[in-house]
Amino acid sequence: MCVTCGCSNGAQTTYTRPGEQADHHHHTHVLADGTVITHRHADEAAPQAEPAPQSAPTHDPVAVTHAQTHGTTLTLEQNLLAKNDRLAAQNRDRLQAHNITALNLVSSPGAGKTTLLVRTIEDLQAQIPIVVIEGDQETAHDAERIAATGCPTLQVNTGTGCHLEAAMIDRGLNTLNPPDHSLVLIENVGNLVCPALFDLGENAKVAMLSVTEGEDKPLKYPHMFRASQVMVLTKIDLLPYVNFNVQQCIDYAHQVNPQLIIFQVSATTGVGLAEWYDWLRSTVKAADPTVAA
Repeated sequence: MCVTCGCSNGAQTTYTRPGEQADHHHHTHVLADGTVITHRHADEAAPQAEPAPQSAPTHDPVAVTHAQTHGTTLTLEQNLLAKNDRLAAQNRDRLQAHNITALNLVSSPGAGKTTLLVRTIEDLQAQIPIVVIEGDQETAHDAERIAATGCPTLQVNTGTGCHLEAAMIDRGLNTLNPPDHSLVLIENVGNLVCPALFDLGENAKVAMLSVTEGEDKPLKYPHMFRASQVMVLTKIDLLPYVNFNVQQCIDYAHQVNPQLIIFQVSATTGVGLAEWYDWLRSTVKAADPTVAA
């Protein structure tokens, strides 16, 4: 169960390459050609734990943490997060060992993650090997758009789950087997709440916010913007047609996270993409000492 919203995350998660049908078995399964994985979490039931005391309800992570510091038995939610963090650390070690850079792209639905991904892949894949792990509750629509660029892509459908988890990324890496010195772009499930809590082993979280959403989103969803190293303000070509105060949004974002790096882009017109690409290149170089200066 998700520690934040209570969704039955992980009830059924499928891993499918675009153009293939998932084979529904109750365990991790790879088809003969290695293109599809389907997994059900029935064999990964979370450990049982005593209910949290009334003073520390499970829907309040702050209260739970406070209770833990006073010797309270770990809750189910804490056990799940601890397990995820261990798997995330393993993912991070694996990626670092192969000089692979991973970015976790997070946003609300419709912020333009996939559109920016497609444009970025088209412009940079000749310079940097790129693979994509695409997260959605249902459909392979976004993965199909990305795969059309020629980029190796894996669709992860979380069912009722509201976010990707480190175990899903581990399976995605096993399937895609990204080459050394590559860039793994992870498009998380559209959600500005739950993904903030789940480390995937990435080098950085990139929070995306479109000008159609309102400039106060960093204040409304501070945990996400505080957990991110970068904010990409998207769809700025629409500014003449919407009531959006760019400077106010930037001020709010820096109020929540003063170190936040901010880019303003339009994947449609190309405005601001040069700065975004420069940051991507510098991030890959920082994580990979073999990259030429």
